[in-house]
Amino acid sequence: MTETKERQAHWQGVYTRKNEDEVSWYQARPETSLRLIANTGLGREAAIIDAGGGASRLVDHLLEAGHADVTVLDIAEAALAAARARLGEGAERVRWIAADLLSWRPDRQFDIWHDRAVFHFLTEAEDRQRYVDVLQSALKPGGHVIIATFAPDGPEKCSGLPVMRHSPQSIAAELGDGFALVETADEHHVTPAGRMQHFNYARLKRVG
Repeated sequence: MTETKERQAHWQGVYTRKNEDEVSWYQARPETSLRLIANTGLGREAAIIDAGGGASRLVDHLLEAGHADVTVLDIAEAALAAARARLGEGAERVRWIAADLLSWRPDRQFDIWHDRAVFHFLTEAEDRQRYVDVLQSALKPGGHVIIATFAPDGPEKCSGLPVMRHSPQSIAAELGDGFALVETADEHHVTPAGRMQHFNYARLKRVG
């Protein structure tokens, strides 16, 4: 089985076994993400991609706020199906992409790239470089990147998989000189099971 198929089988299984409000990363309202997106200063016409968005409710709140160009990418079709079903007719206002982010080839560029809890699963340097390569293809010059990972004192695993914990500064170092760190945020997320998870957020701007 290829790496893509292994990842796809894992995440498809997660969303097949659990409802979207039962997974550990569930947020009824992703306040930190919404605040950082607003802090970019870009308007409602900005092109936003939620990379690895799964069944996240970020898309619901972006549509509610009037954002007109929203894309959700995830490797698990079951996750995207759950989000589409939840949104009903509103799902027609979103572009849905079922793909492995690490091998995805963007056919357009975005103003804002949002990733909550994908980057920390990339424990191999080669995969992190592939991520950065895709990001550079997908983001417009001057565009904004918002990445959230478990903090250095956060969990060592998620969904049965090992993670690589980060500070905002280590996220910036991984992305390289083409990105400037402009804002950080700290979040203590309480899972549906009542466990506390410490997240670090980094908002960076593409420069050069």
